[in-house]
Amino acid sequence: MVRRPVAWLVAVVLLAEAVLVAAVNWIMGTVVDRQHMSLAGLDPSVMATSSKVGGIVFGAYFALCALVALLVAVRDRAPAGFGRVLLISAAVVHGLLGAFAWGLVGWTAFLFMVVVLGLIVLLLMTYDRADGSQGAAPGPAPGAAGGPATRAGPGASPAGADAPTDRTDQPRDGDEEPQDSVPAQFTRPAPTTP
Repeated sequence: MVRRPVAWLVAVVLLAEAVLVAAVNWIMGTVVDRQHMSLAGLDPSVMATSSKVGGIVFGAYFALCALVALLVAVRDRAPAGFGRVLLISAAVVHGLLGAFAWGLVGWTAFLFMVVVLGLIVLLLMTYDRADGSQGAAPGPAPGAAGGPATRAGPGASPAGADAPTDRTDQPRDGDEEPQDSVPAQFTRPAPTTP
């Protein structure tokens, strides 16, 4: 099956990206600090510190996304809750970074971002929760004990005091239309207020 190798690949790529992003930002911060560079009059130490902090934050973010992908690969289950939101946000971030990379860096950076975006989306789509029969919860068939109440056939007694009364096939006053030969099934509406 394709699901597990995709999850492993996403975990490895995101972990490598986390290390790379943290390292590049740390090196940039160190260079700015040692060269006493300034951009538009900003303090070099503030620029160096913000670059290092940004590298740590984004590196931790991508590492957390890699951890979610790793858990998906190990458990062979779809990401749920916070993990799913984290992977969706990583896909959005890679889409935005790809759009910026096209103009600022070039088509190779854009291609890398689009490939990672595609891998994350593939991971999310292959672990779709609606797997047909596996997604359906086992339970009693409609009309069985514990299932929704169904209309009783002709001549049958109601199941309880609240059960709907049975209509006969005989026309009543005001019923000029022909009746169905098969009784219709219906369920009682559930209360909507607590």
